[in-house]
Amino acid sequence: MSAFDDLMAVLAPRFGRVEPRRQARNYLLGLLSPLADKNGWTLAEAAGDRSPDKMQRLLNAARWDADAVRDDLRDYAAAQVGDPAGVLIVDETGFVKKGVKSAGVQRQYSGTAGRVENCQLGVFLAYASPHGRVLLDRELYLPRTWCDDQARRREAGIGDEVRFATKPALGLRMLARALDAGLPANWVTGDEAYGKDGKFRLWLQQRHIGYVLAVPSNQKVPTERGSARADALAAAASALAWKRRSCGDGVKGPRVYDWAVATLPDTGTAEHGHTRRLLIRRSIAKPTELAYYLCYGPDGTGDEELIRVAGTRWAIEECFQTSKNEVGLDHYQVRRYDAWYRHITLVMLAHAFLATTASQAEKGATNRNATASSASPSARSDVSWHT
Repeated sequence: MSAFDDLMAVLAPRFGRVEPRRQARNYLLGLLSPLADKNGWTLAEAAGDRSPDKMQRLLNAARWDADAVRDDLRDYAAAQVGDPAGVLIVDETGFVKKGVKSAGVQRQYSGTAGRVENCQLGVFLAYASPHGRVLLDRELYLPRTWCDDQARRREAGIGDEVRFATKPALGLRMLARALDAGLPANWVTGDEAYGKDGKFRLWLQQRHIGYVLAVPSNQKVPTERGSARADALAAAASALAWKRRSCGDGVKGPRVYDWAVATLPDTGTAEHGHTRRLLIRRSIAKPTELAYYLCYGPDGTGDEELIRVAGTRWAIEECFQTSKNEVGLDHYQVRRYDAWYRHITLVMLAHAFLATTASQAEKGATNRNATASSASPSARSDVSWHT
């Protein structure tokens, strides 16, 4: 447990008193335990408490700064898995809830459930590098109906400083924190909710951060002849434009698709030395299934790099799955706004500890094994396809 003790030593100053510090340790140990359910009662029982009161007090009333702990988590992740090849990933996940009291809950579309549900939505920032993948930051999405309802806000402990923000705006808030802290990352990726937002893309360009962002098929793309839909450009790509490549390993091995990349004309928004591109992914088994990405990065960025970054987006889905299955991301029973942040922050810490420990163990096994073993142009000129 020395690695865990080292982590707790870093966090200790965030808890001014012994009792919340001890309870936070017990909470994290419970999250890391093999308990099937990780709610207040089960965590309390695992810690030897007679009731969940101490666990609930940690989340609802104890004095400690969840944002400061989040910053410690970011520094811990940078030290453990930081790498210049790191990619920042923005996405959201849903938390299905009963009732109407939990902060931000309402009937809204949840990509996790694949339908409209009574749920909360959390927007997350993940970091993926060759050394591992972790969740770094979190923001609870508050619909306008919540932001405009003072009675509900007060009951859920939502301060007056909290204002309505779109999911892309929440994503930018987290990206700014990570980049301002010097986290090593030159790329950002995300799904269509973020890729189709022009303000989101422009902000990244102004920060000189490369991106590979999914966009819908009807996304307007600049060409030499004006603008065209992404799917129309894909339909016009010649056979020579497509390359069969893996975008990274999945559970069943390499994720292989056909890919096409086109350089887009400069419309005056790209920074000097940077180029915008359109990346298209086509399923091999179902060639009619295509995905589209707007890309931005330094001149000379290879197609393989864009494909790598596009494939990295799955890392956050894996983080969500692992966090929910192993450390109780969605097991909380809190209603207050600040309590949500506290539980989620502690869960992200537990997940980061598991992820980095597993990565280090895998690296050690690899090193031991290594030591032992050593004993044509497109049909149209609208865009320039890479061949």
